[in-house]
Amino acid sequence: MMALSPVSSDSQAEQRQKRVLVAGATGYIGKFVTRELVARGYDVVSFARRRSGVNASTTEDETLRALHGSEVRFGDVSDMASLLRDGIRGERFDVGVSCLTSRNGGIRDSWNIDYQATRNVLDAGIAAGITQFVLLSAICVQKPMLEFQRAKLRFEKELMESGVSWSIVRPTAFFKSISGQVESVKKGKPYLMFGDGRLTACKPISEADLARFIADCIEDPSRKNRILPIGGPGKAVTNFDQAMMLFELLGRKPKLKKVPIQIFDVIIPVLTLLSGLFPKLIDKAEFARIGKYYCSESMLVWDPVKGCYDADATPSYGTETLRDFYSRVLDEGLAGQELGAQSMF
Repeated sequence: MMALSPVSSDSQAEQRQKRVLVAGATGYIGKFVTRELVARGYDVVSFARRRSGVNASTTEDETLRALHGSEVRFGDVSDMASLLRDGIRGERFDVGVSCLTSRNGGIRDSWNIDYQATRNVLDAGIAAGITQFVLLSAICVQKPMLEFQRAKLRFEKELMESGVSWSIVRPTAFFKSISGQVESVKKGKPYLMFGDGRLTACKPISEADLARFIADCIEDPSRKNRILPIGGPGKAVTNFDQAMMLFELLGRKPKLKKVPIQIFDVIIPVLTLLSGLFPKLIDKAEFARIGKYYCSESMLVWDPVKGCYDADATPSYGTETLRDFYSRVLDEGLAGQELGAQSMF
């Protein structure tokens, strides 16, 4: 199992006066990346929507508090004119960091955010003098079957051809993405799983550990001009493992409900057919394809030669384990981990 360590304090000290523009700063990972960069002494400008968070419930004042220590500038990253006027303001920057991702994986939203808005940040950054760009991508783009994956891959290719130094970070599952059933299980409901719960595996990483890894990309020369898959510490876990962990921590006998994955093979063709008559269903069909993908494909490094996912080839980083996370949220609740439109169960 591969493991990566944080960069040295000497390397950090040499880099700290760099000016960094962070896009997607109000997102789940973006907030932690912004705070980590501020803590390391960078001069950080965070570019954010005026209303953010789940269902746009976060106000400007809440954003200012959440991103304290950075200079928060509000605007629309999808609008190049706004990005230049409200974000760049004719100033110079050294590094661009994008934590942008589409809210729900819908087709139009994916191309607007995962590709075009992210491209806007790169182009605006280059105009402002950046020589380095760090991109938060996703490990699932290794086997692209969905529109958001194709949009991410198109931008990744253009970033690599842009002439700036780049790092493409492809994390496995976030803790947030596998926390959707914590509250229902805590309330006594069964844990839902597809098949026997062993169809897929991942090496989930905490938001704080991932933020440190992304910040390290600015400071560590060995991570420049590289695609960087990354997972959290410990062994890969299946859906069944996650369920057993939750029930063990609760001190309860496991209560499982198994759903056949073949249900997607009924839902997807029906929604696809109906979307030809009712365009509003186009994204519904895509969401069903996303659901099947995550229930049938592991979030690990894909070995194209062997034709399988390889947990041992998936690098590990950080200190917080999934067990640590489950223990904490079972006691404290899931505040800050809300899935919103990304919730499956």
